[in-house]
Amino acid sequence: MSSQRPAPFFPASARSGGLPRLCFVSYRQIRGFAMPVVAEYTGRAEIEVLDGTFGDALAIARDRLERGLVDAFVSAGSNASILRAGLQAPVATIQLTGFDLLQALIQARRISSRVGVVMYGQTIPELDEVKDLLNIEVMQHAYRTPDDARQRFEQLRRAGFEVIVGSSLVVELAEQAGLHGLLAYSLASVRKGFEDALELARVARLEAGRYEQLNSVLHNLQEAVLAVDRDNRVIAVNPPMQQLLGPAHARPIGEWLERIEPELSLQATLDSGQVERAVVQRFAQRDWVVNRTPIREHGEIVGAALTLYDARAIQEADTRLRIQQGRRQNAARHRFGDLIGQSPAFLRAVQTGRRFARTDLTVLIVGESGVGKELFAQSIHNDSLRAGRPFVAVNCAAFPEALLESELFGYEEGAFTGSRRGGKRGLFEAAHTGTLFLDEIGDMPLQLQTRLLRVLQEREITRLGATGAIPVDVRVIAATHQPLPGMIAERRFRQDLFYRLNTLRLPLPPLRERREDIAPLALAQVARCLQRLGTPLDAARALAPLLARLRAYDWPGNIRELENLGERIAVFLMQFERLDDIRYDELAHDLPELFADANAEPAGGGALNAARVAAALAAQGGNRQAAARQLGVSRSTLWRWQREHGA
Repeated sequence: MSSQRPAPFFPASARSGGLPRLCFVSYRQIRGFAMPVVAEYTGRAEIEVLDGTFGDALAIARDRLERGLVDAFVSAGSNASILRAGLQAPVATIQLTGFDLLQALIQARRISSRVGVVMYGQTIPELDEVKDLLNIEVMQHAYRTPDDARQRFEQLRRAGFEVIVGSSLVVELAEQAGLHGLLAYSLASVRKGFEDALELARVARLEAGRYEQLNSVLHNLQEAVLAVDRDNRVIAVNPPMQQLLGPAHARPIGEWLERIEPELSLQATLDSGQVERAVVQRFAQRDWVVNRTPIREHGEIVGAALTLYDARAIQEADTRLRIQQGRRQNAARHRFGDLIGQSPAFLRAVQTGRRFARTDLTVLIVGESGVGKELFAQSIHNDSLRAGRPFVAVNCAAFPEALLESELFGYEEGAFTGSRRGGKRGLFEAAHTGTLFLDEIGDMPLQLQTRLLRVLQEREITRLGATGAIPVDVRVIAATHQPLPGMIAERRFRQDLFYRLNTLRLPLPPLRERREDIAPLALAQVARCLQRLGTPLDAARALAPLLARLRAYDWPGNIRELENLGERIAVFLMQFERLDDIRYDELAHDLPELFADANAEPAGGGALNAARVAAALAAQGGNRQAAARQLGVSRSTLWRWQREHGA
């Protein structure tokens, strides 16, 4: 076969329309001999004929290839070997056949009975038989370099040979010495070389079109990607990968990947055909998540692809995703229509909340812990013109003073030790154009109360460590269970801030003042829990025997405590398959609050609160945190009840 397998990538000419572009690189002798054949192919290809010798053939060919002027090369002898070894491009070779040599010897016999033969590569043993048939003396030599060719030629000249058969270089040497030089090629061999070149160009264009599509896709990817062919030669590299490979491998196309970067080898993927995903690998002093994937055509493996994902980028994306999920979780999900209750006190609160939603004024929601202050804040937001905009909630009692300040107002890079690179925007900025819900506002430190007052007055914030103010468009809804007027008298809360927050005041009733709502609230909670637990019991019928106790209970933890007890009731009920199997007398172990005083009647809450607190503390061995969790209230609320009622 007189051709080399096409290289995996070619310049733009290989993918352009029009005739194939061939480059005929030759010595002067074979060039002149082949010109009739070149003329035959004028309508089938664009052919550039170039003089090339050992020294400059490769440089000339590379220049044409890099400039996108050629699809395939045609050459013979030493030039063909040099091009094949030095280029990652298709090279068609004009082969010397036995018939060609026989014709040359017959022609030489007409001139002399002594003929010298000097060919590139190796000698031809079959000449010993031919010379006897032709009745001539033949001495042959082979060469590898121009100097080697000259030495062999000189040996024949000194031996008295006047006719030399050989390659272009040898014929040229013979003519320079005044001897007869005969080219050992036929026009048929030249024609065959050009036919092979056309086929190589056709295949090269097909493959180049495929690889251009691949490169176009890879070029737009952020990840570092390369692909190899079935021989593990690089066929495509995108800019991020090229940057990783560095200037030492500025032209990786066509090179073996093993030689470029053994650490990135795809040979195992080519051999096994197995996909390798999410492998952590250290490369170029960085951590990467690596995918290795075979490329198949019609079920056959024709190559493989390598993708490097920057581990830092993955971590950052994970962080952004978590932040986005957090924002969705903090979005206002509740609406007035979702709230359960028909008691006069509750309906009055809803009516007031809807009225407040039609304004953009600051609202202060007051009420005991667990009455649903954030649910009302979300409902006001969703019923206002700011619906669909950010709703950001922060519990002022949940952060230390320094941390709460940075959370609310943000900070510039370097504002304090441990600050995030690039700084961070605060919750006021995050809530821009929307609503900021400040829960437990009574627990905000006095210093921050001063800053908050300024924000409410000026409608702008200044990040920690910054000098410039940032305008913000935020509606503030605050909430507290604490008696702010009393705190003002004790100088624990700023009076001017109170008046700013108390523009619109929304008091929410405790659950003991809306007993008509206890049954529907408990039913909704138990039904949700039973469904989540996969229990088919009818919630209304299962809960019916407990309704009297639920209504009689004083609910010191309000709706939050009701939700807590509803969970426990559902978990208790899940062990029974039928309603008739439920042993309600055993429920006292799981709900001591409801069974602490079976004969007690609700009478305002004070004594009953004390009884509930005492029962919870006894059940939890005096552990206040566990008792508060059982009651569904905070530790501060539990402590307040103990102070107020001596429990």
